[in-house]
Amino acid sequence: MKVFVTGATGFIGSHLMRVLLAAGHDVLILTRPDGNPWRIRDILHQVSIVQGTMQEIQNVQEQLRIWQPQACVHLAWYAEPGKYLNSKENLASLQDGLKLLQILASCGCEQFVGAGTCAEYEMKSEVLLETDRTKPETLYAATKSSFQVLGEQLAAQAGLRFAWGRVFHLYGSSEDTRRLIPATILSLQKGHIFSASLGEQIRDYLHVTDVASAFAAMVEQRAVGIYNICSSEPVTIRFILETVGGLMGQPELIKHGVLPYREWEPMFLCGNNDRLKTMGWVPQVELRSGLKATINWWEQALKTNDRLIAS
Repeated sequence: MKVFVTGATGFIGSHLMRVLLAAGHDVLILTRPDGNPWRIRDILHQVSIVQGTMQEIQNVQEQLRIWQPQACVHLAWYAEPGKYLNSKENLASLQDGLKLLQILASCGCEQFVGAGTCAEYEMKSEVLLETDRTKPETLYAATKSSFQVLGEQLAAQAGLRFAWGRVFHLYGSSEDTRRLIPATILSLQKGHIFSASLGEQIRDYLHVTDVASAFAAMVEQRAVGIYNICSSEPVTIRFILETVGGLMGQPELIKHGVLPYREWEPMFLCGNNDRLKTMGWVPQVELRSGLKATINWWEQALKTNDRLIAS
């Protein structure tokens, strides 16, 4: 299948490309002319590339028409840690994504798969289902939810299949260093204390390769509708950090209770992935082994002096 991927150089996108290529798909990616594709440099020769930005997506319409993608996985969105939750850049991402959807429809694309977020849901102390109510509390979640509603309508008018993967918490190699798990690993590798909250928040963590395979399955199975992309295995943040500390032999460097809980964060956030499993998708990476592999990746990255800055 010919698959067009936006956000291909990002955390999820870089892993998705490997899954798609391993399955024998032809892949076209959108890359910024000034971008640094460090996550995918080793596989760039295996894909087709169109240079451009989501802000000027109309400029690559002719190239998309010539390439004729059968499916698109749209991952590109403003997501800078510490800034993205209530940034007005989310409005631009919403508008750019809707333009992309219409361009793809005009090019004869048959399948659109978008990346949503678990934060679209109304929070509750029970496992979340795709049929549960939405109540976004941030601009990021609100624009994602808006894209799902508007995109579904536009796709229906164009005869385009539309699927939406709501991603819960994830981790793995090459994640932005400002995120919780890599920040913890890098701090402990340097022998520094890592300050944390009490860590009683319950979360649903899924390895990024399993997230990538979920998006690939949605493409291959011609999915329609909303799917939770999650592990369905609730764990506390404290357990995650203590596991990382134990695997690195430095649990004493993690100081729980130093930081307060953030006002907006729910104490329970876990999803049900049964609908995704009906397509034959099953998570492959167990949490402890996935954390160990992530620690090993960062250790190797430090030894080889790979890019270790937020990106």
